[in-house]
Amino acid sequence: MTKMSDVAKLAKVAPATVSRVLRHPHLVSDETREKVQKAIHELNYKPNMIARQFRTKETKTILVVVPDITQPFFSQVLKGIQHTAAEHGYRVLLGDTENDVEQERELVDLMFQRQADGMILLTARMEEEKIEELSKQFPIVLACEYIDGLDVSTVSIDNIGGARKVTEHLIQLGHTKIAHIAGAMNVILSRDRLKGYKQAMISHDLEIHSSYIQEGESNLESGYHQMIRLLSLADPPTAVFVFNDEMAIGAIKAAKDSGLSVPQDIAIVGFDNLQMSSIIEPHITTIDQPKYEIGKKAMELLVHQMKGEPLKRKKFVLTDELIVRESCGFTAKRMSIR
Repeated sequence: MTKMSDVAKLAKVAPATVSRVLRHPHLVSDETREKVQKAIHELNYKPNMIARQFRTKETKTILVVVPDITQPFFSQVLKGIQHTAAEHGYRVLLGDTENDVEQERELVDLMFQRQADGMILLTARMEEEKIEELSKQFPIVLACEYIDGLDVSTVSIDNIGGARKVTEHLIQLGHTKIAHIAGAMNVILSRDRLKGYKQAMISHDLEIHSSYIQEGESNLESGYHQMIRLLSLADPPTAVFVFNDEMAIGAIKAAKDSGLSVPQDIAIVGFDNLQMSSIIEPHITTIDQPKYEIGKKAMELLVHQMKGEPLKRKKFVLTDELIVRESCGFTAKRMSIR
Protein backbone atom coordinates (compact mmCIF):
# COMPACT_ATOMS: atom_id res chain seq x y z
CA MET A 1 0.00 0.00 0.00
CA THR A 2 1.35 3.39 -0.99
CA LYS A 3 2.08 5.64 1.98
CA MET A 4 2.19 9.40 2.34
CA SER A 5 5.94 9.13 2.81
CA ASP A 6 6.23 7.51 -0.63
CA VAL A 7 4.40 10.47 -2.19
CA ALA A 8 6.66 12.90 -0.29
CA LYS A 9 9.80 11.10 -1.47
CA LEU A 10 8.73 11.13 -5.14
CA ALA A 11 7.67 14.80 -4.98
CA LYS A 12 10.82 15.69 -2.99
CA VAL A 13 8.87 17.40 -0.23
CA ALA A 14 8.20 16.72 3.44
CA PRO A 15 5.28 14.42 4.40
CA ALA A 16 3.72 17.41 6.18
CA THR A 17 3.59 19.22 2.83
CA VAL A 18 1.71 16.30 1.26
CA SER A 19 -0.75 16.44 4.17
CA ARG A 20 -1.17 20.18 3.67
CA VAL A 21 -1.89 19.73 -0.05
CA LEU A 22 -4.59 17.18 0.82
CA ARG A 23 -6.19 19.17 3.63
CA HIS A 24 -5.50 22.84 2.85
CA PRO A 25 -4.38 23.13 -0.81
CA HIS A 26 -4.92 26.89 -0.82
CA LEU A 27 -2.05 27.26 1.67
CA VAL A 28 0.48 25.63 -0.69
CA SER A 29 2.18 27.28 -3.66
CA ASP A 30 0.97 26.30 -7.13
CA GLU A 31 4.35 24.76 -8.02
CA THR A 32 4.51 22.59 -4.89
CA ARG A 33 0.86 21.60 -5.17
CA GLU A 34 1.34 20.48 -8.77
CA LYS A 35 4.40 18.36 -7.83
CA VAL A 36 2.53 16.64 -5.03
CA GLN A 37 -0.59 16.06 -7.10
CA LYS A 38 1.53 14.58 -9.89
CA ALA A 39 3.19 12.18 -7.42
CA ILE A 40 -0.22 11.22 -5.97
CA HIS A 41 -1.47 10.43 -9.48
CA GLU A 42 1.63 8.43 -10.46
CA LEU A 43 1.54 6.34 -7.29
CA ASN A 44 -2.28 6.08 -7.26
CA TYR A 45 -2.15 7.17 -3.60
CA LYS A 46 -5.41 6.89 -1.65
CA PRO A 47 -5.45 8.75 1.69
CA ASN A 48 -6.54 6.69 4.67
CA MET A 49 -9.61 8.74 5.54
CA ILE A 50 -10.52 6.69 8.60
CA ALA A 51 -7.05 7.05 10.12
CA ARG A 52 -7.06 10.77 9.42
CA GLN A 53 -10.46 11.15 11.01
CA PHE A 54 -9.14 9.57 14.21
CA ARG A 55 -6.14 11.92 14.20
CA THR A 56 -7.91 15.16 13.33
CA LYS A 57 -11.51 14.44 14.41
CA GLU A 58 -12.48 15.62 10.91
CA THR A 59 -14.21 13.74 8.11
CA LYS A 60 -13.65 16.46 5.47
CA THR A 61 -17.22 15.66 4.45
CA ILE A 62 -20.31 17.87 4.57
CA LEU A 63 -23.91 16.67 4.47
CA VAL A 64 -26.41 18.34 2.13
CA VAL A 65 -30.09 17.52 2.71
CA VAL A 66 -32.39 18.04 -0.31
CA PRO A 67 -36.21 17.80 -0.25
CA ASP A 68 -36.50 16.32 -3.75
CA ILE A 69 -33.47 15.60 -5.92
CA THR A 70 -35.66 15.24 -9.02
CA GLN A 71 -36.50 18.98 -8.99
CA PRO A 72 -34.29 20.75 -11.58
CA PHE A 73 -34.02 23.84 -9.35
CA PHE A 74 -31.54 22.15 -7.02
CA SER A 75 -28.96 21.20 -9.66
CA GLN A 76 -27.38 24.67 -9.79
CA VAL A 77 -27.58 25.13 -6.01
CA LEU A 78 -25.78 21.80 -5.54
CA LYS A 79 -23.18 22.76 -8.14
CA GLY A 80 -22.41 25.94 -6.19
CA ILE A 81 -22.03 23.89 -3.00
CA GLN A 82 -19.91 21.20 -4.69
CA HIS A 83 -17.49 23.61 -6.36
CA THR A 84 -16.96 25.64 -3.20
CA ALA A 85 -16.61 22.52 -1.04
CA ALA A 86 -13.92 21.15 -3.36
CA GLU A 87 -12.01 24.43 -3.21
CA HIS A 88 -11.78 23.99 0.56
CA GLY A 89 -10.96 20.28 0.47
CA TYR A 90 -14.41 18.92 1.40
CA ARG A 91 -16.50 16.18 -0.14
CA VAL A 92 -20.30 16.36 -0.36
CA LEU A 93 -22.60 13.66 1.00
CA LEU A 94 -26.06 14.12 -0.52
CA GLY A 95 -29.28 13.02 1.17
CA ASP A 96 -32.71 13.16 -0.50
CA THR A 97 -35.66 13.31 1.92
CA GLU A 98 -38.30 12.86 -0.83
CA ASN A 99 -40.31 15.53 1.03
CA ASP A 100 -40.60 13.21 4.04
CA VAL A 101 -39.81 14.87 7.37
CA GLU A 102 -38.98 11.49 8.93
CA GLN A 103 -36.27 10.90 6.32
CA GLU A 104 -35.03 14.40 7.07
CA ARG A 105 -34.65 13.49 10.74
CA GLU A 106 -32.84 10.26 9.87
CA LEU A 107 -30.35 12.08 7.63
CA VAL A 108 -29.70 14.69 10.30
CA ASP A 109 -28.82 11.88 12.70
CA LEU A 110 -25.69 11.30 10.60
CA MET A 111 -24.27 14.38 12.33
CA PHE A 112 -24.54 12.64 15.70
CA GLN A 113 -22.71 9.66 14.18
CA ARG A 114 -19.87 12.03 13.24
CA GLN A 115 -20.12 11.12 9.55
CA ALA A 116 -19.91 14.76 8.49
CA ASP A 117 -18.29 17.95 9.80
CA GLY A 118 -21.19 20.23 8.92
CA MET A 119 -24.56 20.31 7.21
CA ILE A 120 -26.45 22.41 4.66
CA LEU A 121 -30.23 22.03 4.80
CA LEU A 122 -32.04 22.85 1.56
CA THR A 123 -35.25 21.91 3.34
CA ALA A 124 -36.48 23.01 6.76
CA ARG A 125 -39.54 20.97 7.69
CA MET A 126 -38.43 19.60 11.04
CA GLU A 127 -39.51 21.28 14.25
CA GLU A 128 -37.84 24.64 14.88
CA GLU A 129 -36.63 23.40 18.27
CA LYS A 130 -34.88 20.43 16.65
CA ILE A 131 -33.02 22.60 14.14
CA GLU A 132 -32.06 25.14 16.80
CA GLU A 133 -30.77 22.34 19.04
CA LEU A 134 -28.70 20.96 16.17
CA SER A 135 -27.25 24.39 15.38
CA LYS A 136 -25.87 24.64 18.92
CA GLN A 137 -23.99 21.36 18.47
CA PHE A 138 -22.94 21.34 14.81
CA PRO A 139 -22.13 23.81 12.02
CA ILE A 140 -25.41 24.23 10.08
CA VAL A 141 -26.61 26.49 7.26
CA LEU A 142 -30.17 26.77 5.91
CA ALA A 143 -30.37 27.58 2.19
CA CYS A 144 -33.38 28.21 -0.10
CA GLU A 145 -35.87 27.38 2.65
CA TYR A 146 -35.73 29.18 5.98
CA ILE A 147 -37.47 29.63 9.32
CA ASP A 148 -38.35 33.10 10.59
CA GLY A 149 -36.78 34.04 13.91
CA LEU A 150 -34.38 31.10 14.00
CA ASP A 151 -30.81 31.97 15.00
CA VAL A 152 -29.22 29.86 12.25
CA SER A 153 -27.11 30.94 9.27
CA THR A 154 -29.46 31.36 6.29
CA VAL A 155 -29.12 32.07 2.56
CA SER A 156 -32.25 32.78 0.51
CA ILE A 157 -34.07 35.37 -1.58
CA ASP A 158 -37.07 37.51 -0.66
CA ASN A 159 -39.80 35.14 -1.81
CA ILE A 160 -42.59 37.50 -0.76
CA GLY A 161 -41.06 40.35 -2.73
CA GLY A 162 -40.40 38.17 -5.77
CA ALA A 163 -43.98 36.89 -5.86
CA ARG A 164 -45.31 40.43 -5.44
CA LYS A 165 -43.08 41.61 -8.29
CA VAL A 166 -44.21 39.00 -10.82
CA THR A 167 -47.88 39.43 -9.86
CA GLU A 168 -47.63 43.20 -10.24
CA HIS A 169 -46.17 42.64 -13.71
CA LEU A 170 -49.40 40.88 -14.69
CA ILE A 171 -51.42 43.73 -13.17
CA GLN A 172 -49.39 46.29 -15.14
CA LEU A 173 -50.26 44.39 -18.31
CA GLY A 174 -53.93 45.04 -17.51
CA HIS A 175 -55.01 41.77 -15.90
CA THR A 176 -57.48 41.95 -13.04
CA LYS A 177 -58.56 38.31 -12.78
CA ILE A 178 -55.30 36.72 -11.65
CA ALA A 179 -55.12 33.25 -10.12
CA HIS A 180 -52.33 31.57 -8.19
CA ILE A 181 -51.29 27.92 -8.35
CA ALA A 182 -49.51 27.51 -5.02
CA GLY A 183 -47.09 24.93 -3.71
CA ALA A 184 -47.79 22.76 -0.67
CA MET A 185 -48.69 24.96 2.29
CA ASN A 186 -46.47 23.03 4.71
CA VAL A 187 -43.50 24.66 2.96
CA ILE A 188 -42.59 28.23 3.91
CA LEU A 189 -41.72 29.13 0.30
CA SER A 190 -45.31 28.34 -0.73
CA ARG A 191 -46.74 30.45 2.07
CA ASP A 192 -44.43 33.37 1.28
CA ARG A 193 -45.17 33.35 -2.46
CA LEU A 194 -48.91 33.20 -1.74
CA LYS A 195 -48.44 36.15 0.62
CA GLY A 196 -46.63 38.14 -2.07
CA TYR A 197 -49.40 37.41 -4.59
CA LYS A 198 -52.05 38.60 -2.11
CA GLN A 199 -50.07 41.75 -1.26
CA ALA A 200 -49.91 42.72 -4.94
CA MET A 201 -53.62 42.12 -5.45
CA ILE A 202 -54.64 44.04 -2.32
CA SER A 203 -52.34 46.98 -3.08
CA HIS A 204 -54.13 47.40 -6.43
CA ASP A 205 -57.62 46.93 -4.92
CA LEU A 206 -58.18 43.71 -6.85
CA GLU A 207 -60.50 41.04 -5.52
CA ILE A 208 -58.93 37.74 -4.43
CA HIS A 209 -61.30 34.88 -5.23
CA SER A 210 -60.78 31.79 -3.06
CA SER A 211 -61.44 29.62 -6.12
CA TYR A 212 -58.53 31.35 -7.88
CA ILE A 213 -56.04 29.91 -5.37
CA GLN A 214 -55.26 26.24 -6.00
CA GLU A 215 -52.75 24.35 -3.81
CA GLY A 216 -50.62 21.69 -5.49
CA GLU A 217 -47.26 19.94 -5.39
CA SER A 218 -44.03 21.16 -6.97
CA ASN A 219 -44.15 19.14 -10.18
CA LEU A 220 -45.41 19.15 -13.77
CA GLU A 221 -48.40 16.92 -13.11
CA SER A 222 -49.69 19.10 -10.29
CA GLY A 223 -49.33 22.25 -12.37
CA TYR A 224 -51.33 20.58 -15.13
CA HIS A 225 -54.17 19.39 -12.90
CA GLN A 226 -54.51 22.65 -10.95
CA MET A 227 -54.64 24.60 -14.21
CA ILE A 228 -57.44 22.34 -15.50
CA ARG A 229 -59.36 23.17 -12.31
CA LEU A 230 -58.94 26.91 -12.88
CA LEU A 231 -60.04 26.64 -16.51
CA SER A 232 -63.17 24.73 -15.49
CA LEU A 233 -64.45 27.64 -13.39
CA ALA A 234 -67.53 29.50 -14.61
CA ASP A 235 -65.48 32.69 -14.67
CA PRO A 236 -61.85 31.58 -15.27
CA PRO A 237 -58.85 33.88 -14.75
CA THR A 238 -57.06 35.69 -17.57
CA ALA A 239 -53.65 35.24 -15.92
CA VAL A 240 -52.02 32.77 -13.55
CA PHE A 241 -48.97 33.11 -11.32
CA VAL A 242 -47.60 29.61 -10.74
CA PHE A 243 -45.45 28.61 -7.72
CA ASN A 244 -42.48 27.47 -9.82
CA ASP A 245 -41.42 27.00 -13.45
CA GLU A 246 -41.86 23.24 -13.42
CA MET A 247 -45.51 23.63 -12.43
CA ALA A 248 -45.86 26.48 -14.93
CA ILE A 249 -44.81 24.14 -17.75
CA GLY A 250 -47.58 21.77 -16.67
CA ALA A 251 -50.01 24.70 -16.58
CA ILE A 252 -49.07 25.75 -20.12
CA LYS A 253 -49.64 22.19 -21.33
CA ALA A 254 -53.08 22.16 -19.67
CA ALA A 255 -54.03 25.44 -21.34
CA LYS A 256 -52.96 24.17 -24.76
CA ASP A 257 -54.81 20.86 -24.25
CA SER A 258 -57.92 22.94 -23.44
CA GLY A 259 -57.68 24.66 -26.81
CA LEU A 260 -56.22 27.91 -25.49
CA SER A 261 -53.24 29.88 -26.71
CA VAL A 262 -50.61 31.23 -24.29
CA PRO A 263 -50.40 34.21 -23.89
CA GLN A 264 -53.15 35.25 -26.35
CA ASP A 265 -55.94 33.61 -24.34
CA ILE A 266 -54.31 33.30 -20.93
CA ALA A 267 -51.06 34.60 -19.43
CA ILE A 268 -48.88 32.29 -17.30
CA VAL A 269 -45.83 33.21 -15.21
CA GLY A 270 -43.56 31.09 -13.04
CA PHE A 271 -40.76 31.34 -10.50
CA ASP A 272 -37.09 30.14 -10.32
CA ASN A 273 -35.93 30.69 -13.94
CA LEU A 274 -35.04 27.09 -14.73
CA GLN A 275 -33.02 26.52 -17.90
CA MET A 276 -36.00 24.87 -19.56
CA SER A 277 -38.04 28.06 -19.06
CA SER A 278 -36.19 29.74 -21.92
CA ILE A 279 -36.59 26.69 -24.19
CA ILE A 280 -40.25 25.70 -23.89
CA GLU A 281 -42.75 27.51 -26.15
CA PRO A 282 -43.75 30.08 -25.18
CA HIS A 283 -40.71 31.10 -23.15
CA ILE A 284 -41.77 31.61 -19.53
CA THR A 285 -41.80 34.93 -17.69
CA THR A 286 -40.37 34.15 -14.26
CA ILE A 287 -38.38 35.26 -11.23
CA ASP A 288 -34.69 34.41 -11.49
CA GLN A 289 -33.11 33.04 -8.32
CA PRO A 290 -29.29 33.19 -8.15
CA LYS A 291 -29.17 29.42 -7.63
CA TYR A 292 -25.43 28.84 -7.98
CA GLU A 293 -24.66 31.84 -5.75
CA ILE A 294 -27.03 30.52 -3.06
CA GLY A 295 -25.10 27.25 -2.96
CA LYS A 296 -21.74 29.03 -3.02
CA LYS A 297 -22.61 31.41 -0.19
CA ALA A 298 -24.12 28.60 1.91
CA MET A 299 -20.91 26.57 1.62
CA GLU A 300 -18.74 29.59 2.42
CA LEU A 301 -20.75 30.22 5.59
CA LEU A 302 -20.45 26.56 6.56
CA VAL A 303 -16.66 26.62 6.08
CA HIS A 304 -16.37 29.62 8.41
CA GLN A 305 -18.40 27.78 11.04
CA MET A 306 -16.41 24.54 10.71
CA LYS A 307 -13.21 26.54 11.20
CA GLY A 308 -14.68 28.12 14.33
CA GLU A 309 -14.55 31.60 12.84
CA PRO A 310 -17.07 34.19 14.10
CA LEU A 311 -19.70 35.33 11.61
CA LYS A 312 -20.36 39.04 11.22
CA ARG A 313 -23.67 38.23 9.50
CA LYS A 314 -25.85 35.15 9.65
CA LYS A 315 -28.71 36.13 7.33
CA PHE A 316 -28.11 36.66 3.61
CA VAL A 317 -30.94 37.63 1.24
CA LEU A 318 -29.65 37.51 -2.33
CA THR A 319 -31.11 39.54 -5.18
CA ASP A 320 -33.76 38.07 -7.48
CA GLU A 321 -34.74 39.42 -10.89
CA LEU A 322 -37.92 39.52 -12.96
CA ILE A 323 -37.26 37.89 -16.35
CA VAL A 324 -39.91 38.95 -18.88
CA ARG A 325 -40.58 36.54 -21.72
CA GLU A 326 -43.45 35.62 -24.06
CA SER A 327 -45.72 33.59 -21.75
CA CYS A 328 -47.53 36.65 -20.37
CA GLY A 329 -47.68 38.72 -23.55
CA PHE A 330 -47.66 42.49 -23.48
CA THR A 331 -51.33 43.40 -23.03
CA ALA A 332 -54.21 41.64 -21.29
CA LYS A 333 -56.93 40.06 -23.38
CA ARG A 334 -60.29 38.63 -22.44
CA MET A 335 -60.53 34.88 -22.05
CA SER A 336 -61.86 33.18 -25.17
CA ILE A 337 -63.88 30.66 -23.12
CA ARG A 338 -66.77 31.35 -20.78
